[in-house]
Amino acid sequence: MEHKNQSKSALKVNPGVEQPPTINKNIIAKIKSRKRETYTPDYYVEGILKQNTTILSQAITLIESSLTSHHEIGQKVIEQCLPHAGNSIRIGITGVPGVGKSTFIEALGGTITQAGGKLAVLAIDPSSERSKGSILGDKTRMETLCNDPNAFIRPSPSAGSLGGVARKTREIIILCEAAGYNTIFIETVGVGQSETAVHSMVDFFLLLMLAGAGDELQGIKRGIMEMADLIAITKADGENVNKAKIAKVQYESALHLFPPPESDWLPRVRTCSSYTKEGINDIWEEILDFAKTTKQSEYLQNHRLNQAKFWMYQTITESLRDDLFNNPMVKSEIKKIEAELLADRISSFVAAKKVLEFYKSL
Repeated sequence: MEHKNQSKSALKVNPGVEQPPTINKNIIAKIKSRKRETYTPDYYVEGILKQNTTILSQAITLIESSLTSHHEIGQKVIEQCLPHAGNSIRIGITGVPGVGKSTFIEALGGTITQAGGKLAVLAIDPSSERSKGSILGDKTRMETLCNDPNAFIRPSPSAGSLGGVARKTREIIILCEAAGYNTIFIETVGVGQSETAVHSMVDFFLLLMLAGAGDELQGIKRGIMEMADLIAITKADGENVNKAKIAKVQYESALHLFPPPESDWLPRVRTCSSYTKEGINDIWEEILDFAKTTKQSEYLQNHRLNQAKFWMYQTITESLRDDLFNNPMVKSEIKKIEAELLADRISSFVAAKKVLEFYKSL
């Protein structure tokens, strides 16, 4: 009965025309054929020493890669570039959100390149804890510097490492120095744990601050102020000039309360405007003065050796951690111990001890 009613219906569905596939197979074949090749270490080293920025970028990508094959090639490239590195001033730049780090870097960077210097900017971009992705938008905020032939800007994802600092930044510094860049900027994601890690890989630590944004002396952690070799109060233009001068006096008074640094360099405070370029040259002169003073006292060389020692232990720690958590047998054992922990039969400390004892027994 139901079939009979359907046959008398005025509605009729025609088969229609078969739709073409949404993805062009020829395009897919072209993309696969253009898959990035991995070359020998000598290829990368030769390109870096010839100051080829394309090959430098490819080598940095190898360093940042999590693939074992890429890591092995990358380490060989670093080893060969090491004798050609070290001839730069390494500057860490940090500041509170909204202080204008990117604008300041573009203004100071322009001063350096116009004077004949070569600048590499390593901008650490925070990675999302959920998606693990990064925006990597620093190049869009440094349009003028990005088009400068004497500047190289490389945004890197923090990849969840300590305080947002990319684990491979120190190795990337070596590649940039071998490529002839005599000034290295490392821009951090903001005030936090990342500053401690950045301080352990730079020669000069520059702290950017705003005036008139509340109680200046409470606006930043004491530990970060103690690390600063120079405090620059930005946006000191227009109506903010007087506020910047007042903030300068406050910071100078605060710095006198801190113990003298090992470098015997007394931290200074300067005001500047990235918009009018007022004070930018003065800050660069201070940095050059610092480099000259610390080289003569041999502090700079000893400081870098201590940094190398610190990163040796840091690398050992990270390698042991990766080896532990990537071991299939350990992974299986951790699941069992985790079940005991979640059942509230053992404490976190006992669980950790069990995991470590199992790892040592392998």
